[in-house]
Amino acid sequence: MKPHPRLRFGFLFALIACCAGQADAAQKPNIILVMPDDVGYGDYRCLGNPIMRTPSMDAFKKESVLFTQFHVSPTCAPCRSALMSGRHEFKNGVTHTILERERMALSTFTLPQMLKTVGYTSGIFGKWHLGDEAAYRPESRGFDEVYIHGGGGMGQTFRGSCGDAPGNSNINPALWHNGKFEKTQGYCTDLFFDQAMVWMESKQKAKQPFFAMITPNAAHTPLVLPEAYYQQYLGNPGVDINMAKFFGMIENIDTNLGKLLAKLKEWQIEENTLVIYLGSDNGGTFGTKLYNAGMRGGKGTVYQGGTRAPCFFRWPAGGIKGGEETAVLSAHLDLFPTLAEITGAKFSDEVQKQVEGRSLFTLLKNPKAEWADRTLVHHTGRWAHGKAADSKYAKSAIQNSRFTLVSNTELYDLQTDPGETKNVIAEHPEVAAKLRAAYDLWWTDVQPLLVNENATNIPKINPFKELYYKQFGGSPTPQALKRMDPKSSPDGENAEAPRNRKPKAVK
Repeated sequence: MKPHPRLRFGFLFALIACCAGQADAAQKPNIILVMPDDVGYGDYRCLGNPIMRTPSMDAFKKESVLFTQFHVSPTCAPCRSALMSGRHEFKNGVTHTILERERMALSTFTLPQMLKTVGYTSGIFGKWHLGDEAAYRPESRGFDEVYIHGGGGMGQTFRGSCGDAPGNSNINPALWHNGKFEKTQGYCTDLFFDQAMVWMESKQKAKQPFFAMITPNAAHTPLVLPEAYYQQYLGNPGVDINMAKFFGMIENIDTNLGKLLAKLKEWQIEENTLVIYLGSDNGGTFGTKLYNAGMRGGKGTVYQGGTRAPCFFRWPAGGIKGGEETAVLSAHLDLFPTLAEITGAKFSDEVQKQVEGRSLFTLLKNPKAEWADRTLVHHTGRWAHGKAADSKYAKSAIQNSRFTLVSNTELYDLQTDPGETKNVIAEHPEVAAKLRAAYDLWWTDVQPLLVNENATNIPKINPFKELYYKQFGGSPTPQALKRMDPKSSPDGENAEAPRNRKPKAVK
């Protein structure tokens, strides 16, 4: 009988820890990763948005190396899966944001598990979205501190495994904290950052290196926030109430980032703390109506506007010089090997086979260093034609640093046409053929790993709702039971429709 995947990786913990030469904990940098939700490349003032007010990001950019051609996945759960594993999300079985296809395969060796082998403690604060059942929750995947909401958005209810606590809202939510719910008072983003800072302060006092992953659900729908947070955007040309709320959520993230950076300075750990700010988990939503950095598409698409996100790295003690940029083709799956190199973690042969990203450490020290070209694959999953076999090319893209092949029929030269307005497949058939061949090999490679297709172990009640009712009493309404019924018709995630506008260009 084969051992359970989690038991097998438990053995790998011990093996890797023995092999990794553990340096003095005081020399290891603390690591903070901040990643908002549904924020577009053009939704930051430091990247050209004339309406947004993001003073903390403006200052942070001057102290960081910015990766301008950094890519994520088209939607939420897939991005988080790739980030956690160092490989494409499909290889972890994550091909959707709901329908049990948000569950990250239990055989996946995760980023916090890797960091644990070199003495780190890890905490997550905000959105997880990689499975709400016990075996899939972050406390079972390497995180020591957990402070999250359920599902893919605050208050969501979908059929089966993905949904939040009943009646939850961005204001005064019930949050899952280390094995039980806490009824809170306040706005969700403020709560996530505040709890993260409480935890980080305790770890820095204990002189234990930490990894804090702060993933607010903002600016994902529902667009619920205190009126004082968005009033300043009302009245701007082209800005309706929803966009004002969207911008207000982003400004609030910026405010909390400023508080966090001030705390690092107060604790005297800012020099040896690596702060990574990944601009979003996918392309933008509401903000793309006005500002999308000249790109086509948004969340839920494989055009550049759906997958390109800015990524900033600040680490003074690590030799990172502020105010520099690099345009090398990079991605979320590169963070796993980058942090492994920085912390001295060593991979077992099995983990080495899992990780397909590249370490960016050389580029952090020298943004002008040579970097071999590569290909990245983007796919929305969700199977536009009903099942994987019939959706091979639907809403897919494969790109190198110059060209991108979209849905097997559209080729764009990103050097001359970054807005993807002119299909040049007829002019460059050899380029399309080469990219198509690479994509075909990738597609064949991922098929055996699509472990969540046709799932049979589907809960009748969202796990977070069941846990909530067990703790506080009560039961779901008939309407909620009907919506969660595994036999009900599948439904999509809100604010997920493709956005192919060609908005005003900014940097």
